Parts: sequence; C-alpha cells; structure tokens
Amino acid sequence: MPSLSTRLVTILVWTLSSSQIVPAMPTHSERRQSEAVPPYVLSYAPKVWIHSQDLAFPSDIGAQLVHTKPEVNFNVVDGAPNPLTLDNLASLNGLGGSNVYLTSIDDVTKNPAWLKGVKPDSNGKTDGATSVAVIVNDHGSGNVDAYYMYFYANNPGPTILGQEVGKHVGDWEHNMIRFKQGIPQAIWYSQHSYGQAFTYAAVEKQGQRPVAYSAKNTHANYAITGTHDYTIPGVNLPVGPLKDYCDQGTLWDPVASAFFYSYNAASNTFKAYDGTSPTSWLDYVGKWGDQEYPDSDPRQKKIFGIDATAKYTSGPTGPQDKSLNRPDVCLPKENRLCFVSPFLRP
Repeated sequence: MPSLSTRLVTILVWTLSSSQIVPAMPTHSERRQSEAVPPYVLSYAPKVWIHSQDLAFPSDIGAQLVHTKPEVNFNVVDGAPNPLTLDNLASLNGLGGSNVYLTSIDDVTKNPAWLKGVKPDSNGKTDGATSVAVIVNDHGSGNVDAYYMYFYANNPGPTILGQEVGKHVGDWEHNMIRFKQGIPQAIWYSQHSYGQAFTYAAVEKQGQRPVAYSAKNTHANYAITGTHDYTIPGVNLPVGPLKDYCDQGTLWDPVASAFFYSYNAASNTFKAYDGTSPTSWLDYVGKWGDQEYPDSDPRQKKIFGIDATAKYTSGPTGPQDKSLNRPDVCLPKENRLCFVSPFLRP
C-alpha cells in the first residue's frame, strides 16, 4: 500500500491537473456604474441549501445592531452613536476602527432567540429579514463580478472531541460569480479562511441558478452535498479531523430579501441601486461579533489548552474586507494560485 505522503502527492497532482488557471481580470482605467441591477445578476443568483440540523439561519443585518454594543478591548466605545443603525455604523471607524467589536448585549450561552436567525419560508425567503447584500463590481468591457454576501447572526461552530469549537457571534459568507457579457463564467464558494472555485458549467443548478450547500453550524459554502474535510482550507482531503457536513435541509433564495449595491473600486464607494438602502454600514471596518473571550472568562474552553480549539472566537469582518476588486475569481491568498475546477469534486 502506498505511503500517506505518496497518496497526498497523488491527490495534489490530480487536483492541479484537473483544474484550470483563471486569467486575471483585465485592468481598465474607467469603471462603469450601472443605474439598475443587471438582470443576469438576479437570474443567475445562487440558491443555498441550509443543513437540516443547523442551529442558526440567515439573519437580518440591521437587527444585529439592536442586540449588540460596540466595544474595544471589552470596554464600551465612548461617543458611539445611540442607537447604532446601518446608516451610522461607519462612524465607529473613527472610534476604534478595526479594533471595534459588535458585542452581544445578551449572554450568548443562553442562546437568545435573535442568534437563531430566520428560517426561509416555502418560497425560500427570510421573511422580515434582509439577510443578504448583493454587491456588483462592473469592471467595464462586459466584465462584471457579483458578490452575494450572506449574513448569519451566529456561527454555532463544529464539535471536536465532544466540544464545540470556533463559535462566534456574527458570520459572513459569500459566493461570487464572474460574468462576461452577462454570461456566468465561474463561481467562488467561501469556506472558512479560503474556499473553492468552479466553472459555471460544472456546478449543480436549479434551472440556470447555481446551487450552494451551507455547512452545518459553520455556514461554509460548498458546491456539493456530503462531508467535507477542511483541515487545509480549500484542499478538502479525503480524511481529516475537521469536517463540514452538508445536506438538502431548507432551500434558501438569498436574493428574495436583499440589499443591492454597485461598487466603485476606484473610489472604494458603494451606491444603492434603489437609491434608498443604507450604505454607511458597508464602510464599517470593525468586527460583527464579540471579541474572543480570554482564558479567564468561564465561558471559554480549549481542548488541551490549544488556542486553535477555543470554544469562542472573535466575530468576523464584513463585506468591505472580502476583496471586492480581486483580480481572480478566487479570494487572493499569498503564494496560492487561483484554480477553477471544470468538474465537481469535494
């Protein structure tokens, strides 16, 4: 039987040989901004299967501000607007910037109702909750990237050796579809610190809309159902200690209740297509959840004292930090080439 190292090398070679390098987006001196949501951004929008046992459904973006208070180093930010709204959230950039954490007012160990989100109805809509931001970056010459940003109030996290790990308040995930002349070319699936890319032709669809699978309690997005190892994010080896689980639980239509924006990369500004949706919150550079609790906090637990197994971790950054003007369909990552698989795989 071949050694483990030999098998891993074989898997890596197979992966690279079965993928294609995505050419970088051409550079254009002008950035064209549309006045209406491009129709193909809607007609090719992903649909998402939420796991049947997930403890947290998509959530209203604005409601997160009702249930949290801004803190820096576990101290409430002086001079912060009260109440915080999506219209004034970016004012926190001058009161702590990336060190601001939107910290739960409630004890998260009590699992308050707002952390559970809103289960999509029979039409796939999160009724009463705007849980998505669709952000369109028109590079010109028919090259358009559409980011479908999914928000959850809570990331319950996986269980390892009987303990929950990686739990955090607030969770942002996304798909990105790259279009050429209104035709989808490739799609990115965010997964933890990285993700995967596939050609549009390769992925599962409902009609012409690509399908994503949101993993149980982590909300990482995958192109196929089943079990996924993410010990090495984006590699998905056949076996490993860290696993995500996907199934066809509840079908969610993200664009049924969403904000829609155009993004101007040259000025790093956002414009609401309807002219009324709030835009300030998109400029916020802080975190959308609690800061990781210290070891002295009784809520914090670690397996064998290992930091990477902390039960509670810090909340995530928002859409502003998701490389909205990336040259490739993949999330930019140092020393990592962008590959788009022409067929489905774990």
